[in-house]
Amino acid sequence: MRDEDVTKFAGAIRGSLIQAGDPEYEEARQLYNGMIDKHPLMIARCADVADVISAVNFGRDNGLLVAIRGGGHNGPGLGGCDDGLVIDLSTMKGVRIDPSSRTVRVGPGCTSGDVDHATHAFGLAVPFGIVSTTGVAGLTLGGGSGYLTRKYGLTIDNLLEADVVLADGSFVTASQKENPDLFWALRGGGGNFGVVTSFLFQAHPVKMVFAGPIFWDAALHGKEIMSAYRDFLPKSPEELGVFVGLKTVPSMDPFPREAWGKRACAIISSFNGTEEDGRRALAPLLDKLPAPFFNWMGVMPFPAIQGLFDPFFPKGLQWYWKGDFVKDLPDAAIDTYISESAKAPSELSLMHLYPIDGAVRRVGRDETAWGARDATWSMVIAGIDSNPQQAGALTRWGRAYWEAVHKFNPGGAYVNFMMDDEGEARVKASYGDNYPRLAAIKKKYDPANLFRVNQNIRPAA
Repeated sequence: MRDEDVTKFAGAIRGSLIQAGDPEYEEARQLYNGMIDKHPLMIARCADVADVISAVNFGRDNGLLVAIRGGGHNGPGLGGCDDGLVIDLSTMKGVRIDPSSRTVRVGPGCTSGDVDHATHAFGLAVPFGIVSTTGVAGLTLGGGSGYLTRKYGLTIDNLLEADVVLADGSFVTASQKENPDLFWALRGGGGNFGVVTSFLFQAHPVKMVFAGPIFWDAALHGKEIMSAYRDFLPKSPEELGVFVGLKTVPSMDPFPREAWGKRACAIISSFNGTEEDGRRALAPLLDKLPAPFFNWMGVMPFPAIQGLFDPFFPKGLQWYWKGDFVKDLPDAAIDTYISESAKAPSELSLMHLYPIDGAVRRVGRDETAWGARDATWSMVIAGIDSNPQQAGALTRWGRAYWEAVHKFNPGGAYVNFMMDDEGEARVKASYGDNYPRLAAIKKKYDPANLFRVNQNIRPAA
């Protein structure tokens, strides 16, 4: 790679080309997960689609390892690379709403909070995750589940089209009518097939919700809570997005001091409707349960519940996470979840079970790349702490916890809950019967595997 080629590339883009030694390099290379430290040769901070095309062509023509960064929230650090080119889309943040069709055009650098802010003014929302700092691009391409999923499906079930820059530098639109094979692969296949520069989503009526967390003492009541939740979920209305978690009560205000540092079993919900209807929906569960540490359910704007956990998870924390799809939750599994959770090495470390039912199951397993339509939950175990000295303990705990509960699960996981050490067999298990079709589409659109800094799908032989 010649200096004059780099200079020409820098002059060809409207954004900025940041290289090692530049004043902004150290900040620009930082990743969401502070456990991961990568040093790219350069970071192309793209201003528009033309910049993306230039960056893809430059990376390919110079044989560089290429990583794509959208909202920058990637847990395994796949928004960066060593000694390669990062195509940074984080400033491409436009959001445009068409209230008549209830559609939303979203730039690839947006977070879900950016979109929630824009759609809320119109009484609309797109099904995203549960943390507003999550990047829309990575969330969507991996599948996407959150509070609205039971009623309106995964994020990919609400994707209408995507604009994509392919590995050869060409620009295409993918939808049910245009390049339908690529559109199928983008819905769950991750960043394997190109750089998405625009998403078009279907939005739904959502304004005020009855939502919030309820925490119980896990040591005293964890099994009772998880068992009751397991039995309640199939009968509950789809307007209720409700997940269960094993966590620790943070040792800070406004949490009750008598509960600080205690392991907790949490039910966290968002009901898209009135408080009266929300209380009625939760009554069959809560009326049977003991008194909690606290119950902070209340009426709030939907973006408020989406951003409720943001203060606990700023950029730069240490993260190690493992995931699994979960079909059943027998009593023996619940016992194991609780006992392993009790060994957590930090207050922020957690386990969540997000429901995969309702509208998700009304889409066929082969209708999108994301094929785990018969799962009941998507599980994540996350070891989290601010102290870099805790990295080893977080990793050991996460792996041991996963090993203990994995025997109860069918295999495969949500790709956005996987680290970069999972291996090809794990990726194949996550896609199941859809993997061969994904590999064939990968061969068509990216035969040289330019886009491989991801949970990689290798081109078919």
